Amino acid sequence: MEQELRFDGQTVVITGAGGGLGKAYALFFGSRGANVVVNDLGSTSKGEGHSTKAADVVVDDIKKAGGNAVANYDSVEFGDKIIETAIKAFGSVHVLINNAGILRDISFKNMKDTDWDLVQLVHLKGAYKTTKAAWPVFRKQKFGRIINTASAAGLYGSFGQANYSAAKLGLVGFTETLSKEGAKYGIFANVIAPMAASRMTQTVLPEDLLGMLKPEWVVPLVAYLTHKNTVETGGIYEAGAGFVSKLHWERSHGALFKTDESFTPASILARWNEIVDFESNPPQYPTGPNDFMGLLESARELPSNKQGDVPVDVKGKVVIVTGSGAGLGRAYALLFAKFGAKLVINDVGDPNGTVNEINKLYGEGTAVPDRHSVEDGDAVVKTAVDAFGTVHVVINNAGILRDKSFAGMTDAQWDQVIAVHLRGTYKITKAAWPYFLKQTFGRVVNTTSTSGIYGNFGQANYATAKCAIIGFTKTIALEGKKYNILANAIAPNAGTNMTRSILPEEIVQAFKPDYVAPLTVLLSSDMAPVTGEIFETGSGWIGNTRWQRTGGVGFPVDRPLTAEALQENWAKATDFNDGRATHPKTTQESMGAILENMSNKSSSTSSSSTADKTGPDFPFSYDTRDLILYNIGIGAKSSELKYVFEGADDFTVLPTYGVIPYLGASGSFDFSELVPNFNPMMLLHGEQYLEIKSWPLPTSGGKLVSKARLIEVLDKGKAACVVTGTETKDSETGKQVFYNESTVFLRGSGGFGGPSKGKDRGAATATNSPPKRAPDFVAEVKTSEDQAAVYRLSGDYNPLHIDPEFAAVGKFPKPILHGLCTFGISGKQIYDKFGMFKNIKVRFAGHVFPGETLKVEMWKVDGGKKIIFQTKVIERNSIAISSAAVELLSDTSKL
Repeated sequence: MEQELRFDGQTVVITGAGGGLGKAYALFFGSRGANVVVNDLGSTSKGEGHSTKAADVVVDDIKKAGGNAVANYDSVEFGDKIIETAIKAFGSVHVLINNAGILRDISFKNMKDTDWDLVQLVHLKGAYKTTKAAWPVFRKQKFGRIINTASAAGLYGSFGQANYSAAKLGLVGFTETLSKEGAKYGIFANVIAPMAASRMTQTVLPEDLLGMLKPEWVVPLVAYLTHKNTVETGGIYEAGAGFVSKLHWERSHGALFKTDESFTPASILARWNEIVDFESNPPQYPTGPNDFMGLLESARELPSNKQGDVPVDVKGKVVIVTGSGAGLGRAYALLFAKFGAKLVINDVGDPNGTVNEINKLYGEGTAVPDRHSVEDGDAVVKTAVDAFGTVHVVINNAGILRDKSFAGMTDAQWDQVIAVHLRGTYKITKAAWPYFLKQTFGRVVNTTSTSGIYGNFGQANYATAKCAIIGFTKTIALEGKKYNILANAIAPNAGTNMTRSILPEEIVQAFKPDYVAPLTVLLSSDMAPVTGEIFETGSGWIGNTRWQRTGGVGFPVDRPLTAEALQENWAKATDFNDGRATHPKTTQESMGAILENMSNKSSSTSSSSTADKTGPDFPFSYDTRDLILYNIGIGAKSSELKYVFEGADDFTVLPTYGVIPYLGASGSFDFSELVPNFNPMMLLHGEQYLEIKSWPLPTSGGKLVSKARLIEVLDKGKAACVVTGTETKDSETGKQVFYNESTVFLRGSGGFGGPSKGKDRGAATATNSPPKRAPDFVAEVKTSEDQAAVYRLSGDYNPLHIDPEFAAVGKFPKPILHGLCTFGISGKQIYDKFGMFKNIKVRFAGHVFPGETLKVEMWKVDGGKKIIFQTKVIERNSIAISSAAVELLSDTSKL
C-alpha cells in the first residue's frame, strides 16, 4: 500500500466549494493537512442570488474535524480577491481548483445573449482571473498545481448546452497552454471532466443516477493530480462512479493533394475515406501542428488530383465570410464565388478590395461589403438578408491575436480575443440560425486552431477561444442535424496577416490560404459528408482529429475509493497502448464506461475486477502436415494444390489458421471461479475475432507461444458472457503473429450483478450490419459428413462435435460442426475471392450439422476495403454466422 498522500502546510483554493464537488474537495484537503480557502458566492445553479451560508458551513465542518479553513464569498470574476484571501490567511497558495460553475441550459434557437455571456463569465473569465492571480505566486515559489473543470458536454457536445459546451472545452485549451508555460516553474495544470451529483447536474440527470454519482468518486483523481510528488501535466481526464480514464487527441494520417488548380472540393470528396481513415495508416498523437513545410514539399511532387464522379458546387447559396478582406477569408470568398455563391464580405478593416475583385471576375452584385464587428452578428446577417434575401452558409473566420506569456497577459488582451473569436462566432451563428431553420438548410464552418487543440505558449487567450469554438461546434451540430444544418470546425495552417506577426515572411508566402479553401467550400455544400467534426488542414493536406480515451480503471463501488488506490493503478488508468483504448464521440458513449462501473462491486464479478487476470504461457508447435490438415478441415480440395501440396510454389495455410494456436491458452481460466452455476454443457461459443499480425506464416513449421488474458465478464441476466484475449507470438523472435478475442456464453450463469454491456473495442466488437441490397458475391459450399471428424484433428477435441451422447446433453439431435470450422470455411471463400485480410470477426448465430450446405453472402463496403458477410445453412434456411466482416489488406508486406 502506498503512503498516504498528505498536503500538510500547503494552501488549497477551491472555487464553488459550498456544495457538490467543491465541498467534497474541501473536506478531503482539510482532512489531509491542507489550509483550505472555501470560495462560494452562494448563488443558485443558474448564477442568481448571493449568500455566505454555503461557504461558512463547509469551513465549520473542516474546523470541527481539526482542519484549517477560511471562507471567501467573491465571484470568480474577481479572482484576485479570492487569492488575496489565501495570501492574507495562510501566506501563500499552492493548489488552485477552478470548480465554480453555472448552467443556463436552453436550445440554441432560444438562447439569449445573457445566457451565453454569464456562462462564459463564470467558467472562462473566472478560471482565467483566479489562475492569473495565483500565477506569480506559483512562479516565485516554483511550485503550483492547477485543476480546471471541463465536462463531457464540452468534450463531445450536448444538446441545449451550446454556451456550456463552449466554455468547458475552452478550459481544455486553457489548461494545455498553462501546462506548457508553467512546466519550467514547477507549475502543473490538468483538466478533468467529472460526472458527479451536484446542484448543477440535478437539473439534467435522473435521481436514481445521481445517487450513484457521488462527488467523492472524483476527489481521488484531483488529490493525486495536485500532490507535490505528481508530475502529470497537460492531461485530460474523465471520472465518475469509480471509473477513471485519460484522453488525448488522435489525428488521422489524412490525405495529401497536389497544390494546383486540380485541388478542388470534388477532389477532396473523391478521397474522403482517406481523410477520416484512422486504420490503414498509423494515426498521430500530436502536441502541435503537423509538418506543414514537409507536407507542402511532398504535395508539389504529386500528380494532379482526380476529380471523382460527384460534382460539388454552391450555386445560389448566400455565404457570409467574416474577416474576408484578406488572407484566408479572401481565399474562401474567391473560391465560393467561383463555384456560384453570393457573398457577404465582412471585415472591420476594408472589405471593398475583395468585393471589387469578386464582382470584376463574376459579375456586379455577386459580393457585397459589410464592416460590422462580428460581435454585432445581427447586423452582419442583416446585410446578407437585405442584399440576397437569406443566408445559407456562415464561415466564421474573423480573428485577432494578442499573444503574450500568461504572466504578462492583461485582462484587456484576454477579453479582446475571447470577444472576437468566441463571442463573434456565437453571435454570427445565432443571427443566421432562424434562417437556417426556416429553409431546413444551413452550413457552419468555424475556425479553430492547433493552438486551441493542443495549447501553445504565449496564447492562453487564443487557445481558450479556439478550443471553446470546437465545443460550440459539436453542440450546434447535434442541435442542427435534423434540420439539415451541418457544422464543422477546421484548424487551418496558412500565411495571413495574423500569422505574419509570428512567422517568417517566406513561410507566410509558402503557406497559401488557397490550400485551405477547397475543404471549406466542400463542408459548406450540399455534398458536405459530415457534421460535428474537426479537421486540420494546410499545404494540400487534410486530417481528421478525434478523441482517444484509455480503457481506464473501474474501482468497486461498494467501498470508498482512495487517492492511494488510484495512485497504485495510475499506469493502467492512463495506458493508451494496452488494447482497450476507445474513441468516444458522444456523451452517451463517454458515459457507457461510467454507467457500467456502477454495477462493479467487490463481491461480484466485473470487467474491472477480472481484467488483470492472465493465463500461463501456452507453447504450440506445428509442421507442414498440420497446415495441410487444417486446410482440408475447412474444405480445401485435392485440386487446390496451394493448400494441400507442400511442393506447390504458392503453398500456404489459410489465414484463419490463426485460431488454432490459441486454443490451449484460451482454456486457461476456470469459469466456475468467474460465474455462478457454471455447467460446461451449457457453454456456447458466441463470437470470435482474429487479427493477423504477421504474414505469411512459415510453412516449414514453427514454434509459437500464446498467453490469454481475461477482458471482461458480463451479466446478461440468465446467462454470463466471458471475453478473453489471446496474444500469440513467435517463440524465438517474440514477434506477435496472431491476436484472438473469444466470447463465450454460459447459459444459466447470469444474475451475479455484474455489468451487462461490454466495451467498444473497434473491429473486435463491430456490429457489421449487412447493407440492404443484394450481396456483391455469393459462394456455396457443401460440407462433408466427416467435416467435424477431420477438423477436430487440428486441436479442438470438444466431444460435442463427435459424440452423439454428449451432443444430446447439449440438446442437439446429433453432433454439430465446430463454430470455428464454419468460421474457417467462410474465411476461405473470402480469401479465395478477395485476397488477404488483416482481421476477421464473426458472431456464431446458429449451429451447422456436418453435411449441410453453407451459403456465404458478401458485401463490399468502405470503398472495397471491408467485406461484410453472413453465412447461412441452405437446408434449414437459418443463419450460422452473422455480424461478420473482414478488413482486407492489399499489401501483405504491411503485416
